[in-house]
Amino acid sequence: MDMAKALRGREASTALLRRSAVAVATACLLLTLAGCQGGDEGADRAGEGQPVVVAPGRPGEKARTLTPEQAAKAKPDDSPNAADHAYVQRMIEHHRQALAMSALAPERAAADGVKRLADRISAAQQPEIGAMEKWLTLHPAPPEASGGHDHDHAAMPGMATDQQLEELAGARGADFDRLFLKLMTAHHEGALKMAGEALAAGNNVAVEEMATEVVATQSAEIHRMRAMG
Repeated sequence: MDMAKALRGREASTALLRRSAVAVATACLLLTLAGCQGGDEGADRAGEGQPVVVAPGRPGEKARTLTPEQAAKAKPDDSPNAADHAYVQRMIEHHRQALAMSALAPERAAADGVKRLADRISAAQQPEIGAMEKWLTLHPAPPEASGGHDHDHAAMPGMATDQQLEELAGARGADFDRLFLKLMTAHHEGALKMAGEALAAGNNVAVEEMATEVVATQSAEIHRMRAMG
């Protein structure tokens, strides 16, 4: 009687172990199948050539997963407009006059501060002209947009007149310093006005960056020139 109970207990334990083993094996099989299916879906997506772009959400919002096409559509359109082209075309000429004025300083200025200022203006604005010319090469202005800006350079804010340039070229020493600071301060103030117009009406990111740089650099130089005068 005791032996029979022991055998039945042993059989029950064996059956329980077998059921447990089957359950574990079944669970592992299901996990393997699920993993294979997930891998197949990932492979399908990769095979379709559809990479995804994760776009950060706004504060408090989750990030979005976009297709390249959706990401392209969501990107803001910063195509140059008429204000962008007008600014770049006119500012090139504006900078060129500043370079011409600054080139007079080494031989005519009396104050070392004026000479150093002229050097800084040349060092800053010559590369800016190059950047703007490169931008125009990448973004040629339509004929109707460029035709109206070929004859109004003298009317640009802050531009010195031919007579003022002649007076500056003929001045020496302290007279040159005073006239240079006066004309260049007005020139910079005109550049700030033009940059402000571009920032208000333009659409291109690169032009916005160039205008912002002009505002930062020339605002500081205006304060310096006023202190020197």
